[in-house]
Amino acid sequence: MGHLRTVLQPLRMGAEAETLRASLTMRIIGQDDAIRQIVDVYQTYLAGMCSPGRPIGSFLFLGPTGSGKTRTVEALAESLAGDSRAVIKIDCAEFQHSHEIAKLIGSPPGCLGHRDTHPLLSQEALNQFHTDKLKLSFVLFDEIEKASDWLWNLLLGILDKAVLTLGDNRRVDFSHALIFMTSNLGAQEMKAIIRPSLGFAAGEVARQALASQQTDKIARAGKEAARKRFSPEFMNRIDKTVVFNPLGEAQLRQILGLEIQAVEERICRATAAPITLAVDPAARDFLLREGTDVRYGARHLRRAVERLLVQPTSSLLATAQLQSGDTLIVDLDPQLNRLTFSKESRETVSLREGSIANSAVA
Repeated sequence: MGHLRTVLQPLRMGAEAETLRASLTMRIIGQDDAIRQIVDVYQTYLAGMCSPGRPIGSFLFLGPTGSGKTRTVEALAESLAGDSRAVIKIDCAEFQHSHEIAKLIGSPPGCLGHRDTHPLLSQEALNQFHTDKLKLSFVLFDEIEKASDWLWNLLLGILDKAVLTLGDNRRVDFSHALIFMTSNLGAQEMKAIIRPSLGFAAGEVARQALASQQTDKIARAGKEAARKRFSPEFMNRIDKTVVFNPLGEAQLRQILGLEIQAVEERICRATAAPITLAVDPAARDFLLREGTDVRYGARHLRRAVERLLVQPTSSLLATAQLQSGDTLIVDLDPQLNRLTFSKESRETVSLREGSIANSAVA
């Protein structure tokens, strides 16, 4: 009897991995490579094929500020744990000196402040958001290049053996953790490569074509900067090195849509009443122009939304100019070059509907 050979599809995603990919794609704009690599590691975890005695995955995110490195980790925690606060975030700028490592691992017995220093990386902190269904921890070392060599040495043990020894000799298990490190290394070189494809002057098709050609150059620039800064021992322990591309107009426009949606959700939370936010296309273009800065990426756009949209809306709510059922309409005054705010109340809508109905009867 012959054997039946079936061709398999190793690139196919499982249902849970596909759900995660879709969730991250809705939250993260313009960084498809980062999403793909995270989902690949997650599917390996789901299949039970992770390397024993090591963290589930370790990532080094490189790229200019405002390109979405930290936001990607928060979005992953939102998608899997339901809360962006599930991320244990370590700001490496606070650990530039050797004695500051005590804040991470605690002071050893006999040292001054031993009982008053609670380690940030305790087992309780790692397990805080574990559930019966999902036992995953998310640890983020932000701006890792600013940390002292002492912190890098601690990371060597975590990345290689998934174990950290605290100051009181307790051991912390990182075998159920995803480790993320972010860095702006190589950002200037990346901006020099991508700069011609950004902005509003060039056509969108030309920008997309140029960005596609430059992706490899950007990745090489980022990884070369990381190799110069970090030791080979450190780089060899990282599973995935991902370079985030600077964001162009098309990506920023999508991010603006997400920011406006988030503002509407904040309005509903603040008022406990349905108030609809309608931002005219001309107003969106204005926000995009005001929020576009190659140096700061999406962060500058978020600040523009806060300044030009959130703060005026807060004043309208605080002075009771908006009521339940209103629609807040944001438009652009082209002569004054500023946003204008008006409302359409429920009564106005009812009157208009009644007028339309009467006209139809007549």
